[in-house]
Formats: sequence, structure tokens, C-alpha cells
Amino acid sequence: MATVKRIKLGSQGLEVSAQGLGCMGMSAFYGTPKPEPEMIELIHHAINSGITFLDSSDMYGPHTNEILLGKALKGGFRERAELATKFGISFADGKVEYRGDPAYVRACCEASLKRLDVDCIDLYYQHRIDTRVPIEVTMGELKKLVEEGKIKYIGLSEASASTIRRAHAVHPITAVQLEWSLWSRDVEEDIIPTCRELGIGIVAYSPLGRGFFCSGKKLTENFTNDDFRKYLPRFQPENLEHNIKLFERVNEIASKKGCTSSQLALAWVHHQGDDVCPIPGTTKISNLNENIKALSVKLTPEEMAELESIASAEAVKGDRYPSIASTYKNADTPPLSSWKPF
Repeated sequence: MATVKRIKLGSQGLEVSAQGLGCMGMSAFYGTPKPEPEMIELIHHAINSGITFLDSSDMYGPHTNEILLGKALKGGFRERAELATKFGISFADGKVEYRGDPAYVRACCEASLKRLDVDCIDLYYQHRIDTRVPIEVTMGELKKLVEEGKIKYIGLSEASASTIRRAHAVHPITAVQLEWSLWSRDVEEDIIPTCRELGIGIVAYSPLGRGFFCSGKKLTENFTNDDFRKYLPRFQPENLEHNIKLFERVNEIASKKGCTSSQLALAWVHHQGDDVCPIPGTTKISNLNENIKALSVKLTPEEMAELESIASAEAVKGDRYPSIASTYKNADTPPLSSWKPF
């Protein structure tokens, strides 16, 4: 098993494992929630293997993923983990809303602390930006939570470059979470350079293209009706036939290198820099072990260039989420329908 090195995430003092574990799929969105004892075993195995950066949100379940993590972190595991969770997506009264008003921020934090059964959250993200509330107002409340010792570091998820700058001026942002993989590269234009200029760490979610780079077309054959990937544009038949070519090319290169397509795709994200921490999700110990091995896949500049040439923006058909207008690009808030819990 590869040794999982530690990296500094951002410039505020947070240190995490170079690869994290996205916990969403254990409890929500990717089909039926998985059995709790198995997921606790997986989380323990991750921490024991050096994957200590765990990513959750109050809207995964909703709430059940945080409760699961709270149970898994008992018995000395909390002290060995870096715990990240998020607020900002509300499912009240059957409606989906993005919220960043101070009272909501505080109530969410208190509720997450209770579910996780911890005194302090290491990294607390605003999951989606509420454009009705100035980011300075939301950040003001998050800053108070830091001062009160309820959270250590502040993060943003899916924020635009200008929002990141404004937020960072109120209180240093430690990390920005964004989708970054061989088939999601639009963040490279504005957001990544902004983070680097400001000393903000980058957390890459869905680095395996929501499982696409693990098994290509086969992945879609197992989608159940309660798996929200079934509704994503890139997995629709009219786009999938085109996108599968990208998987095949990546798979060819991986075969030559003696690794799997998923390890190659993950290694590509790792090679973006020591300020980037990908957080692939999984519900299987065997997959977690495979993902860790990606840390020892070394790519030459020529191999990076080859991967980037086949994974250009034109290489992928379909938006990241449903109902996103063609004008949506690095905006703060995609349409609410994109987070409808199927």
C-alpha cells in the first residue's frame, strides 16, 4: 500500500492527507444508502490507511451522513481525522433553497456539531452561494464561529472567483471545493489561479467523473432510479456515446502504464500540485485501496500533455448538472433543479 503523504491545505495551518474520502455516496444520491456497519468499517479502514480527510455535508441524507460520521469517529478516531462538512442547501417545505443568512449559518453549524457529536468542525464550507445575501454577511457569521471555537477553518464550494476574493477579504478562506477531473476542467481558467494567488487550498470533488473513469459505460448499466447520476446530462445516451471515447483513450494509456483507468485519472488530479486534494468517494474497501495506489502513479510531462490533449473542453458532451443554461460557467449558483434530490 502506498504511503499517504500529508499536505498543507491552504495557508492557514490546516494539514490533511494528500487524498481525502468523499462520504456522500454512503448515504445519499448514488442509490440506496449503504449499511451503516459496513460504512463505519470503511471509514475506520480509511483512517488506518492514512486517508484522514473526511468530507460530508448536512444535506447528504439529509443529515444521515453526518450522523454516520459521528458514530464512526468514536473510540479515538476523531483525534486522527480532519473533518469537513458543509451548510447552505436547505430542503424546507419540499423546496430547495440556497441560504447564507447569519441565523441559518449558526443554526446549521450547531445542528452539525450535534449530529457529528464533536466540539469543533475542522473545515466548514458554504456548500452553495446564496446570491441574495452578500458573501461578506455570511462570512461575518462564519468568522464569529471561528472565534467561538466551533469551527477551525472556513471553506467555499462552487464559488466564483469574485466571490472567493470578497469572502477572503473578510476572513481567510482555507479551501475551495470544486469539481475537477479529466472531464471537468472549466475551473482552470479563473478559479484555480485565484485560489493560488490568495494561498487557498483546492479540494477536487468527483475526481473520477462520478465513477465514469472507473468503468466507463458499464457504470450506467447499474444506475437505479434513485441514483441521481442517471439524470446527469453526461450520462444521457446522446452524450454518453461521445464521452465513452474519452474513457477508452484514458484506459489505453492506463494499460500501457500498468495501472487502472481510475488510478490514472486520479493521478492526473494529484499531479496538478501539492495544493490540491482530491476526495474520491467510495463505498468499498477494495476501491479505497485502489484509489490510494494512485498516489504512487508517476506521470511524465509528456503523459500529462497527452492526457490533457484528449481531455480538452471539446472532448466532453453535456453539462455537469441538469438544467444548466449554456451561459452557466463558474457561476456561484447553478439552478436549484440541479440539486433536486431524486
